[in-house]
Amino acid sequence: MMVRSADVVICGAGIAGVSAAYVLSVRFGIRNVVLIDDRAPLTLTSDKSTEAYRNWWPGPDDAMIRMMGRSIELIEELASNCDNRFMLNRRGYLYATADPDRADAYLASGRLASAQGAGPLRIHRGQAEDPIYHRHRPTGWEGAPDGADLILDQDLIHEHFPALADDVSAILHTRRCGWFSGQQLGMEQLERARLAGTILQSGRVVGVDSDHRGVSGVRVVDGEKETTISTRCFVNAAGPMIGPVAQMLGLELPVFSELHVKMSFRDHLGVVPRGLPLLIWDDPQRLSWSKEEAEALGSSDETRWLLDPMPPGVHMRPEGREHVIILWPYHSEPVSEVYPIQPPPNYGEIALRGMTRLVPALTPYLDHLPAIFVDGGYYTKTRENRPLACPLPCAGAYLHGALSGFGMMASLGTAEILACHIAGDTPPDYSPNFDLTRYRDRKYVSSIDDWVGTSQL
Repeated sequence: MMVRSADVVICGAGIAGVSAAYVLSVRFGIRNVVLIDDRAPLTLTSDKSTEAYRNWWPGPDDAMIRMMGRSIELIEELASNCDNRFMLNRRGYLYATADPDRADAYLASGRLASAQGAGPLRIHRGQAEDPIYHRHRPTGWEGAPDGADLILDQDLIHEHFPALADDVSAILHTRRCGWFSGQQLGMEQLERARLAGTILQSGRVVGVDSDHRGVSGVRVVDGEKETTISTRCFVNAAGPMIGPVAQMLGLELPVFSELHVKMSFRDHLGVVPRGLPLLIWDDPQRLSWSKEEAEALGSSDETRWLLDPMPPGVHMRPEGREHVIILWPYHSEPVSEVYPIQPPPNYGEIALRGMTRLVPALTPYLDHLPAIFVDGGYYTKTRENRPLACPLPCAGAYLHGALSGFGMMASLGTAEILACHIAGDTPPDYSPNFDLTRYRDRKYVSSIDDWVGTSQL
């Protein structure tokens, strides 16, 4: 039976909507929250996540580091309260390079991130006065270091990470980072929200009504039946569809989407150590091909690009007891949201081939490709890759989205900002950085193209 009225109606039961419902109902005590989706929760994009998190966001100011730090704090609190049901770890991210100039960039970004609140930077040069390098633990997070370790000593690199290529000359091991089971994180929030009064309602939002006071109702179709839920508060948390939903209010959002996919396979050769952090090869590269393969690729306009330099950013992590996940966003041009998604041709082999540059022991898989599973979704984002958690121009309408490739890690932090706006509490002082009103600042808008450090692993 369709709900007739609600204090808050949330469109979308992905991680953005689920976190909004959880924070509003459990942490802010708003009981009559209705979460609307015509799909099962967390099944459009959220379950395609890499499930990783990081507080390492050096940028033009400290807003992302502070917001993400708060979000991770809330994730850790939830993990403590459920006996770590979603298997949070703090293995870290391991950025690797063979380029001395890139090592200098690590030093600069590490100092910037540390100054902005990400934790201390420890530098290891192979000298007697170096700080101690504390190896990560594969499970858990409590008691693990924060900040980052910049390792310039190749002996130390290969002592702790022997699977890496011999020419790796520097690694930046960012420490308040790792991964978890994203599906379990989302379901833990959803279950707690429902116990606190949130109602999960099947249906598709087709319209938002308003009167002289603002939002007055939300029209929902379930099957062939359309019903209006009376409400004065509507949250657009529709993930990749926040743009079309905003158009129901006559608004155009400054967002676009990129298709991001990942591949996974069973490491039956056992070449990837199970305890590794998330690995990122941070240098551009040319893929390695045999002479015959290169000639075949070069003979076609459709494949010749595979002989060109490829961008940095291929990354990998172990998954469970035997599997490996690899991602490489070499195809990140803006696209329209189309379902089902169409992965780039031969993505699995290309991503695997790219990762062999950092982990050469993967190379035998290129002779006999394993069974590869490819899935993914859309990163819907703003130009400067910062999310939106804010009121909309129509009174009673709110936005929780543009979470790009970091929804799992950021959604609790951004949902807290959103809930403060809805409940009339004072939001965190960094909240203006995640508000649409930031685009009224001409200086801010003109500076966006100069930003660096907006990667979205």
